[in-house]
Order: sequence, then C-alpha cells, then structure tokens
Amino acid sequence: MEMVDEAEFYKIVRKAYDAGINFFDTANIYHGRVEKNEDHIDHIGNSEKILGRSLKGYDRESLVIATKVRGPVSTFPNGEGLSRKHIMWQIRESLNRLDVDYVDLYQIHWPDQNTPHLETMRTLSHLVDMDLVRYVGESNHSATDIEDFMNISERYGLHPFVTMQEPYNIMQRGIEKDKLNVARKYGLGLLAYIPLAQGVLSGKYLRPPEPGSRSSYYPDLISFSRKNEGIIKELMELAKEKGITGSQLAIAWIIKRSEIEKIPMIPLLGVTKEKYLDENLAALDVRLNDDDMKRIDQLTSGVES
Repeated sequence: MEMVDEAEFYKIVRKAYDAGINFFDTANIYHGRVEKNEDHIDHIGNSEKILGRSLKGYDRESLVIATKVRGPVSTFPNGEGLSRKHIMWQIRESLNRLDVDYVDLYQIHWPDQNTPHLETMRTLSHLVDMDLVRYVGESNHSATDIEDFMNISERYGLHPFVTMQEPYNIMQRGIEKDKLNVARKYGLGLLAYIPLAQGVLSGKYLRPPEPGSRSSYYPDLISFSRKNEGIIKELMELAKEKGITGSQLAIAWIIKRSEIEKIPMIPLLGVTKEKYLDENLAALDVRLNDDDMKRIDQLTSGVES
C-alpha cells in the first residue's frame, strides 16, 4: 500500500495547517501502514507518535487533536475494550505518544459487548473532569447504542458525546436511515470517514490498479468499482461537466449534505501527497445545486455493496 515518508508527512501537515486545517484525527491502533500478514499489535501507536512529532512547535491551543480507544493493544486480559481499566491505561499511553497534556476529542472506536455502557461513560466523563480530555465522541456504534449512551449521560449527569464518527459518502449512505436523526436529536456533529469511499469516488479503480496501491491489498475495492462501474462513470461525467474531479465532487457533496440535514459534518481525509491535499482543499470552493444533488440521488439509488 502507498506510504508517505515522515518528512513528507510533516510538509503535508504544515501545508494543511497554513490553509486553515487544524483538526487531526488518529487512533491508538493506527500504525501508519498496512502490510500483508503483519502482526498488527507490533505497530501500535506509530500513527500517534508520528502525528505528535509533526505537530511539535505549533500553538497547541490552535489545534484540535482527536484519537480513539477500543482496539487490541496487547494480548493479555484487558488489552482491548472499553472497560475503565483499559481506557484509563490507554489515555495515558496516547498522551505520551502524542506528547501532549490533553486530547481535544477522545472517541470510543467501536462497540465492546463485554462492558456496560454506564462503566464506559463514567470513565470517559472522569477523563474530562481530570482535564485529560476536552470532549468525548463515538464511532461505529448503532443508533440504539448511541441513544443509550446519551440517555445514560443525562440520567447520571455525565459528559455526553459531542460527535459521531461514521462511514459516509455518496455511495455509502446507511447512516441516513437512523444515525443522522440521532445526531440531529442530540446536537452531535458528524465526522465522516472514507468520504471518497477509499478512493472509489476518485474514479481511479476504473483503471487497472497500480502496484502497491490500496486496491492491491483490498481487492474488494476493485470488485465494488466493477459492480457499480456505470454509476461511478456517471458521477465522473457530472464532475467533468462542473470542471472538477471526482474527489472534489465527493467532498462537496458532504458539505452540501451538511447544509441540507442541518448537521455539522466534517469529511475526514487522508492524503499521501501534497498535490492530493491541494485537490481536496479546492473542493471547498465547489458549490453543488439542488439539481446536482437530485442527479446524484438518482444515480446512487441502485448502488450494489
């Protein structure tokens, strides 16, 4: 899979910051690269370490740093999950790796069926009271679970979630069925991950994959693109008509959806080259109209997973 040199990453971070981007999202289990048959646990925390090094010298109060907890960081008991023991351990590990005194947004990465929601929320709220965390959020939980967490927060006077981080893009719109209603009800912001559908919406998987590309490690991306080739080509045609790229169309779509749903939405983007950052930033100047949105709705109504 395509990787970015650490020095190049620093340049990308600087360019993003200078352009007004101050939100950086990571997780305690992100390690910066994906390789076949590698032991994931051996690389725990690399992403946090690199992000922390890249942000040294910046005004800390100008930054919004987010990370997550839940995944396996050890093979021993309590080496993963959302228990008080695991969370209290991992917040300090994340702070050490990021080399900061506090995290702006601490998110529970995905469900832990073995830990009561009350235990998790009490622990997260305690972190806010300890000044180790400013805000808390969720990721990848069901609408029912999110409501339960929010009700627990209200019932026990705990700090509630302020964000949900969920997969959301032109071709992956499942959260519109229930989670967006929950976000609106409780005033949660949406951090939309894989806004380009892991590159599918750039149109690049309509071509044979390059060696080392994401699709060479995730053949399902090629399969998905082929199943929906007609839809993707139509989206690329719409982008061409508007004088923009497929990636810019995808980002502009989320921004427009934020206006329509009246829910704050931030597309979370990862880039490996400065030119991709430039392309993504240019999407902020793209304006999609109602006809564009209706056309996209019609095109994507038959998406195959």
